[in-house]
Amino acid sequence: MGLMHNRTLIINKTIIKWREVIFDFTRIVGSFSLWNTITVTALRGLSSESDVVKRREEREERREDAARMMGSGGFESSFADFLRQCGGYAVLDGGLATELERHGANLNDPLWSAKCLLTSPHLIRRVHLDYLDAGANVIITASYQATIQGFEAKGLSKQESETLLRRSVEIAVEARDIYSERCAKSTTDVMRNGGKSVRPILVAASVGSYGAYLADGSEYSGNYGPKISKETLKDFHRRRVQVLANAGADLIAFETIPNLLEAQAYAELLEEESIKIPAWFAFNSKDGINVVSGDSIQACAAVAESSRHVVAVGINCTPPRFIHGLITSIQRVTDKPILVYPNSGETYNAELKRWKSTGAANEADFVSHVGEWCEAGATLVGGCCRTTPNTIRAISTALYNKSINVKIPQLQ
Repeated sequence: MGLMHNRTLIINKTIIKWREVIFDFTRIVGSFSLWNTITVTALRGLSSESDVVKRREEREERREDAARMMGSGGFESSFADFLRQCGGYAVLDGGLATELERHGANLNDPLWSAKCLLTSPHLIRRVHLDYLDAGANVIITASYQATIQGFEAKGLSKQESETLLRRSVEIAVEARDIYSERCAKSTTDVMRNGGKSVRPILVAASVGSYGAYLADGSEYSGNYGPKISKETLKDFHRRRVQVLANAGADLIAFETIPNLLEAQAYAELLEEESIKIPAWFAFNSKDGINVVSGDSIQACAAVAESSRHVVAVGINCTPPRFIHGLITSIQRVTDKPILVYPNSGETYNAELKRWKSTGAANEADFVSHVGEWCEAGATLVGGCCRTTPNTIRAISTALYNKSINVKIPQLQ
């Protein structure tokens, strides 16, 4: 009996591995019906046709569940339901680009992590899966620096560029599907409220700032110059946001927002385009008082507060030592859930494109702050650059223990 069980596990793992390979293979040559036929034949060789249909139905059911979770009863109430299902606190994933580099990817390119959409999508999926294994409730796509303008500068057509944007979401959704299938074959997840259930997982489509596209360090200064207006920024982001919003993500993550102007542009764009999925705004700070441009964090958070599309607001890519004070400032202008995903504490040199140690907290020190951040008001916690799956695993454990020992916030 034990031998048969082990053999079944080996077969299941083999099927999953082949499916991961086939996902990439199909995307690359999917426009050719011959290759689609080969792919279907390969799948049937690995398992029966009924199994393939069953798995397809299970994937569709999971997507419908996520859509219902985030699409009924208004954006804010749906997001509150998601947090309740997480036990009151949700775990975000950690650094994607720096983790891709750790796995051997060369990101010395204006596209940064988005380069891997062209060269090594399997690595992106691997990192997503690592973070899901670590306990993440939200995985963020590899589209932070993926822009139509950036891809076109590489010689791709607008259609090809939009396909890559969609692909960033599809890879994350595939990772969630693979992870969910693994869980279904083994055991149920333990929730942070002490119960047992399938862990809720959302896919957030990342949108980096205009400065991230420029790749000149202005995402860390917010200084775009006098010629860049709110309308310029809206036009720059418009099609990208439309494509990502319709690609199958559960929400949009506007990340590392460096100034008030771009936050206003995002809020107006969401309204003008009637985007059908919610969003979060995450700003970055280098002094713990203002965003990197010098604009007030409270003024920036107030933009998020005024938008019906924005369900959470917070801080990312900021040293851990500044987070507590920033949470306190944000709370003065909004009752929306607050998210924090700081970097490791190291400083990034945009000119040399290197990280410099500045007495950064080690992983244990980083995670030791999680309790105080939650007590200050954060309900979604993760990591940004230079944090790893081990960081996220430790955060998940800390939040699990906290939800048992501390009263869960009452979400409206």
